[in-house]
Amino acid sequence: MSIGPSRPPAEGRVRVAAPRAQATHIPYRTSVSQEVAEQSAVGEVMVRSLIRSQLRLALVVTAGFIAALLLCWALVHLVPTFADWRILGVPAPWLLLGVGIYPVIGACAWLYVRAATKNENQYRDLVDEK
Repeated sequence: MSIGPSRPPAEGRVRVAAPRAQATHIPYRTSVSQEVAEQSAVGEVMVRSLIRSQLRLALVVTAGFIAALLLCWALVHLVPTFADWRILGVPAPWLLLGVGIYPVIGACAWLYVRAATKNENQYRDLVDEK
């Protein structure tokens, strides 16, 4: 049983084209910023990485600050003559812990802000895909 009229085979070559050959191609690749915005698995990994690096930085700066405080404590307790020093009538250990620690706090804060900004800029460079 034949559905349509039978035709004789065409002479020469016949070009057969796929019907989707003329369709526009939509790329599958998504950007990292889109991954972060959509909270996909890749975006979560990127954000977790930033949080981990900031936490690591905070722990290192905190450890450095505590080490500086322990150094002050060791100076006061291990060098007995230091405890006897007086500057303008004020004991030197008081001046060290009351006034001298503020530059250490400022240095720790400055280093933390500088390193945190660097971490955030690296994250932004990854997300923005310049």
